[in-house]
Amino acid sequence: MDSTDVIYNGIKDAGINFIVSVPCANLKKLLELIDKDDKIKHVPVTREEEGFGICAGAYMGGLKPAILMQNSGLGNSVNVLASLMKLYNFPILMIISHRGSLGEAVYGQIPMSKATTKVLDSLDIRYYKVDYPSESREIINKTWNLSLISEEPIALLFDISYWRRGVDNEKI
Repeated sequence: MDSTDVIYNGIKDAGINFIVSVPCANLKKLLELIDKDDKIKHVPVTREEEGFGICAGAYMGGLKPAILMQNSGLGNSVNVLASLMKLYNFPILMIISHRGSLGEAVYGQIPMSKATTKVLDSLDIRYYKVDYPSESREIINKTWNLSLISEEPIALLFDISYWRRGVDNEKI
């Protein structure tokens, strides 16, 4: 089992049945697994803020939403997070590929990497950095439940080292 499989199993355990996504190389396998799952409605979007609006509507329709995105899209989402998701108490789990951390090969990812946690802090959005695949399944379930109870968005940050690990090989 690899790092992606564990996230997928966590999504399933949490009962998340509606996912919006913006493409990211780290999320590619996860998106393929979700596309094959008849119990999860997957809506690919071109911009993150569009995805948050769709997730708000899905939640009002009785679904359990999550968004899969890269941290570079967080900057695009500041207004919708503040004026829709936080203001109207929409629970949503943000599964974020945190690009630009140690080992990043694309220089353009580094500036937003430095700003990611600061943006989440400024929006008063809780976030958790997930370091190891063995902990991600349980964290996804717990944070989804916390998002429901607190009626607010919560972010999970998965950096480059996470995607390179497997459950049996966590010391990489």
